[in-house]
Amino acid sequence: MVHAATVSEPLDSMKVTVVSKPATGAEDSAYLTHRPPLSTHPMIKLPLGAVRPAGWLKHQLDLMAGGMVGRLPEISKDLAPDNGWFGGENDGWEEQPYWFRGFYSLARLTGDSRLLAEADRWIEAVLNSQQADGYFGAAAQKKCVGDNGQEMCDLWPHMIMLDAVIRHYEATSDERVIPFMTRFFAFCRDMPDDQFVPSCREGWGKNWHPHIQRVRAGDMLPHLYWLFNQTGEEWLLTLATRFYRRITKPTDEWLDHHVIHFTQRFGYPGVYSTQTNDPRHLALSEYWYHQHLGTWGQQPRGIFGADEKITTGRVDPRQAFETCGFGEFAKNFYLLGRLTGNAMYADRVEDLLFNHFPASHTPDWKGLHYLTAANQPQLDASESHEYWNKGHMIDYSPWLYRCCRHNVAMTWPWLVENLWQATADGGLAAWMYSACDVTARIAGGKTVKISEETDYPFRGGVKLTVSCDSPITFPLYLRIPRWCNGFGVRINRQSLETEGIPGQYLRIERTWAKGDVVEIDMAMSLSLTTWPRTGSVTVDRGPLSYSVKIGEKWRTCGGTDDWPEWEVLPTTPWNYGLVLDGENPLKDFKVLEKGQVADQPWTPDAAPIEITATAKRIPNWTLVNETVDELQESPIRSAEPEETVTMIPLGCARLRMSCLPVIRDVPHAQEWKSSAKT
Repeated sequence: MVHAATVSEPLDSMKVTVVSKPATGAEDSAYLTHRPPLSTHPMIKLPLGAVRPAGWLKHQLDLMAGGMVGRLPEISKDLAPDNGWFGGENDGWEEQPYWFRGFYSLARLTGDSRLLAEADRWIEAVLNSQQADGYFGAAAQKKCVGDNGQEMCDLWPHMIMLDAVIRHYEATSDERVIPFMTRFFAFCRDMPDDQFVPSCREGWGKNWHPHIQRVRAGDMLPHLYWLFNQTGEEWLLTLATRFYRRITKPTDEWLDHHVIHFTQRFGYPGVYSTQTNDPRHLALSEYWYHQHLGTWGQQPRGIFGADEKITTGRVDPRQAFETCGFGEFAKNFYLLGRLTGNAMYADRVEDLLFNHFPASHTPDWKGLHYLTAANQPQLDASESHEYWNKGHMIDYSPWLYRCCRHNVAMTWPWLVENLWQATADGGLAAWMYSACDVTARIAGGKTVKISEETDYPFRGGVKLTVSCDSPITFPLYLRIPRWCNGFGVRINRQSLETEGIPGQYLRIERTWAKGDVVEIDMAMSLSLTTWPRTGSVTVDRGPLSYSVKIGEKWRTCGGTDDWPEWEVLPTTPWNYGLVLDGENPLKDFKVLEKGQVADQPWTPDAAPIEITATAKRIPNWTLVNETVDELQESPIRSAEPEETVTMIPLGCARLRMSCLPVIRDVPHAQEWKSSAKT
């Protein structure tokens, strides 16, 4: 539907429409799009470096550079100089590429000279490791032998490392990359069938590593499609199908019980639809997603209870989400978002990264923990929580959590890379919102720069300032988040009369000139999510959900002076239920905006937004095995006095309680039954 603009002469030729996705028919993109027979995607990833962060997001990258990610080689034996990726005999499996694919982006985005030198050292080692037959990487993975004598080549590390190799090409146009990847995929093509991503037969032994490549074989598809678009060699698509058909099939009604397997595997059919053009494959990805989240995702903003694995009966929001999953989930949302143009994938990324990911690491980026839950009022070093996995799970450490402390490197940098997308009709899409600068080519090859100023996700105002050498015509797409029921836009201070539909895009096609300013106002209103299993509620406002603010006591529990390990213990009550008016549940809630957003806003004291609510304590709601007890069915009866509690954004709360019982004095209300052992 076309909407008239209530503006005068400067905007009289502008076309404003609300669309469900960017157009694909024109194929006017200034960037390489898919060759036939691959389907044309509405959006195309901009090269690494096209988007530069600002504001609080830039500060996160700076903290990463000076913290655990940028200095991990100092403390991780997996990144020692004798690791297999540098020709040593020690292991060279997933840890190194997990870290390096994020570290490479971090180095390029920060421009830090120390990081850039280290990134160059690693990329040279990777490219120079290629053998005559096309294999590259650690020698130990080329020939893995089980106790039963079965031999195979483990390709999982290469699936990860190629993320970094492609980003290196984006940033440098290194002419070695395309022949390097072509030779490697020829090596994969020529591999005997019994050694190509085979299943591990019984008697393989304690080495479980080669099993992973079969579960995650779909991670190779984007690399093959990228190279096909560069070279047009048809055998690459045949190889992609070969990889896809080797992916492990579900063994029961669930796609996979393992959190990382699932966050990767659910997207594979959708990604493969790029090649098949079969809508069933894309629908299958959504089927697996909704089936899984509908059962195990009984907590706000897209995480689910998988304390490494889903466990029958454990669906309470005390069950936690593995830190590796944030980056892996987001990676598939980026891929599926570009494939479909659907704005919901951007919503899903923002849900994860603005609500849960900041709580997975310390504010100074010198430690992280394995598991983050929506209800988690204590982070201690106990090894016996109510999780599937035992051992240290929730205290912060730079020394523990083998996979996560390496894989976490990609999460914020890849968000930066994906804030903006090129569109197939020669335009640009503001796909997710954060302060940044984007410099990109549009239809005709001209270059435009857009500076984005915003305090998002804490506030809904966004200011875009256009810079270009001469007037240029292109479409600008503005994503309308699914939560936004009021989306106002002004161009050069003149309002557009638009009907902003949540989950759609506002498409503005006009001739843009230097100094043009687009201002967006996204109304953020309070709402409640009611969880059907228990009747508990979560407080939401805009893109953020909220937690009871809990006082923190940080206590060292190991490590060194430079790299300590931390427990975080509560100093204030956390066991509250919300007192809600039956006719107007939001009546007593008040929103307080605290002023300027700090460089590091993700702490309780720096939280830019607070919400006050009326609550009562539930004395019988306690910890069981150092884990918050499960929710009981609301409404709950409490004889405690009413209190005013403060709530802060979930991402600011490392101690967090966000799924809260409802307190009501009604006949069917129940007393909370204590689960504490006597």
